[in-house]
Amino acid sequence: MQKESKVIQATKAFVKNELQHAEGGHDWFHIERVYKNTLQIAAQEKVNLEIVSLGALLHDIADSKFYDGDESIGPEKASTFLKSLHLKEPVITHVKEIIKNISFKGGSIQQTFTSPELNVVQDADRLDAIGAIGIARTFNYGGFKNRKIYDPSIAPKLDMSKEEYKKGENPTINHFYEKLLLLKDRMNTKTGTKMAKQRHEFMELYLEQFYAEWEGKR
Repeated sequence: MQKESKVIQATKAFVKNELQHAEGGHDWFHIERVYKNTLQIAAQEKVNLEIVSLGALLHDIADSKFYDGDESIGPEKASTFLKSLHLKEPVITHVKEIIKNISFKGGSIQQTFTSPELNVVQDADRLDAIGAIGIARTFNYGGFKNRKIYDPSIAPKLDMSKEEYKKGENPTINHFYEKLLLLKDRMNTKTGTKMAKQRHEFMELYLEQFYAEWEGKR
């Protein structure tokens, strides 16, 4: 494994400190998993390794869902930190664009920026939203927001506006249909797509078991 630069080491320390009290699905361990996924995917792609590494480590430095929906805080906090490391402006700008555009914001929202580096980090982040880890994170956040686990009378809504998606008051099971099960077909890279397929299939098995238990059939 390639030795980490001082920039990456400093960024890890900064993120660990900033997220030490974060909600369990968006804490340092989430960042660490996304970082590992990023390195795995990047090994198969032609990308700037420093930019994808910084993008992965800083992508949730101030997730807007915990800041009253303000999407400007994360990119600006990351920018201020990266400037303190005296990085070149194009690197800082690129990382900011990754942070601004990485998130899934509802079924019909289109991102406004793209690059091979964003593609890699976005895939890495989406991988952590699906599979066994994704299921755990989904229910952790649902509990954090005191949402119902499931309510058969409330159907998933697949055509939500950005505002409706951010408000997100539906039962946790609905989130599988409103986001998680959609991600497999929205991966950007071949490596990410391959990894997502297995995790997607695991979620389908989980839902099959969930509904059978709900109905008292298993």
